[in-house]
Amino acid sequence: MQLEFVPVEEFYFALTLAVRTLEDIATPSLVEQVKAKLTQKFGQPSTVAAASQNSFNYVFRVKDYDYSPAPQLMISIADWQGGLRLSSDYGWMLDEERKPVRTERFEQRSAFSQEVRSYLGDWLDVPLLKSDL
Repeated sequence: MQLEFVPVEEFYFALTLAVRTLEDIATPSLVEQVKAKLTQKFGQPSTVAAASQNSFNYVFRVKDYDYSPAPQLMISIADWQGGLRLSSDYGWMLDEERKPVRTERFEQRSAFSQEVRSYLGDWLDVPLLKSDL
C-alpha cells in the first residue's frame, strides 16, 4: 500500500460519493498526534471544515493495492467530534447513475480498516494508531 496526497485543489474531483466511514477512533490525543504528523508532511489539509465537529480532512489515493473492480481507491483521515475518523470507498463503487453500490470486497472492509490503521501507524510513526488492533 502506498498513499498519494490529494491537495485541496484536487479534492472536489477526487472524493466520490462512495467514500464511507471505516472506523471512528474516540481517542482525543490520537487526533492531535495524527493532525500534527499530517500537517508536518503535507501542510494544508485536502479540506478544511468550518464546523466545530470537524476541522481537517486529509485525502489520499491508494496505490499498489488490489481494490478491483473499482477504478480507484481513496482514504480520508479526518477529525470528527473529538475523535479520528478513517473513511474509504473500499468495497464500494459508483454505478452508471453515480449511485454507490457494494462490490464483492465489501465484506472485507473491517480487515482493510485494520490494514489502514497499521500502515498509518508505521507511516506516520504514531504507535497509538496500532495499539488496540
